[in-house]
Amino acid sequence: MLKTLFPTFLLLICLSVEAQPKKKKVIFIVADGIPADILEKVKPPVINEIARIGDYKRAYVGGEKDGYSQTPTISAVGYNSLLTGVWVNKHNVWGNDIKDPNYNYPTIFRLLKQNNPDKKTAIFSTWRDNRTKLVGDSLLQTGNFAVNYHADGFELDTVNYPHDTQSQYTHKIDEKVTELAARCIRDSAPDLTWLYLEYTDDMGHRYGDGPQMNEAIGYMDQQVGKIWNEIQYRQAHYPEDWLLIITTDHGRDSVTGKSHGGQSNRERTTWIVTNAKELNNYFKSFQPAIVDIMPTIARYMNIAIPRDNLMELDGIPLIGKVSIADPVIRLSDSKLDIHWKSMNKDGRMKIWLSTTNNYKNNEKDSYKLLAEVPVSQQSAIFGIGSYPSAFYKIVLEAPYNILNRWVLVK
Repeated sequence: MLKTLFPTFLLLICLSVEAQPKKKKVIFIVADGIPADILEKVKPPVINEIARIGDYKRAYVGGEKDGYSQTPTISAVGYNSLLTGVWVNKHNVWGNDIKDPNYNYPTIFRLLKQNNPDKKTAIFSTWRDNRTKLVGDSLLQTGNFAVNYHADGFELDTVNYPHDTQSQYTHKIDEKVTELAARCIRDSAPDLTWLYLEYTDDMGHRYGDGPQMNEAIGYMDQQVGKIWNEIQYRQAHYPEDWLLIITTDHGRDSVTGKSHGGQSNRERTTWIVTNAKELNNYFKSFQPAIVDIMPTIARYMNIAIPRDNLMELDGIPLIGKVSIADPVIRLSDSKLDIHWKSMNKDGRMKIWLSTTNNYKNNEKDSYKLLAEVPVSQQSAIFGIGSYPSAFYKIVLEAPYNILNRWVLVK
């Protein structure tokens, strides 16, 4: 009798282990200042390998050009758009000095910790301000949120990393933070990790388009390869699924490739590489934005975003079902003319209106439900003469995602 039951018992144990859900882990890498056209020309092998598993797509930064959300194509501004899922009109980081971030728009790091304080976070960066100012490590304004693992600030160590005229010290720091990130992934496997690499941007500013930038991209690709090797190691030896997203924070000018910050197409055009296998129709049919990365990570990790915050997000998840995209809202003769693209036509969509923007001050906005319409309708017109205001916030709440747009009366 025991001989008969024993194999069955072992089989049940094996099935139970296999049925356990794998832990979701995420690492995103920001490789600074690499134009999409140069990356496509260089064809870095590790990046291409990862793209074959998931995909590669041109993306954009800079918000709505000539609109209320137009955002400088500057490094720290782009990082914060990624971290918070909103453009500069909300997160308020206008330059690399990071004067006055609006921490009422939480980063993906804070949201993860709010959902599950036991989750581990990590930042490995060639610029300390990413952790201390943007993420707001251990600041009162961020609720004393603390990063579990970090390695940064090497740019301040001029003894071990003397600042040479060719910026080789930046390359050495990139190598150092990559080495430490790779070791941490293998040994500790943080749940959410950010690796930031700077050398490519230094080469762009110094030399513009040319062999120096191409070589720097090669170095970056090798660094990504070290991280990719550790991800593959973890997935082979532990019950883990890793999402890897690699992007850049801005393009470069089209004349020399040395500058950025403006709104030219090349400065606004970036790229996203990922190993994600469940990329949706929005990713495939539209040009994604840097603000889409935050809600993508949240969806992958099952992070519950508070409703008030969700109604402020400018990004759209790149995985899973999406109902709507590309909303266009115009005001004329006290009528709102609203258009959207239906990515999934299931269900109905609520259209909300507010004449307040209290959220930026960590207060509640007052919303009026204008209507509930089929997602498939793709347009609606409403008279709003009874809501006189110089400012309107419109929120489209569909079954699989929520979007918002502002209307400013001139």
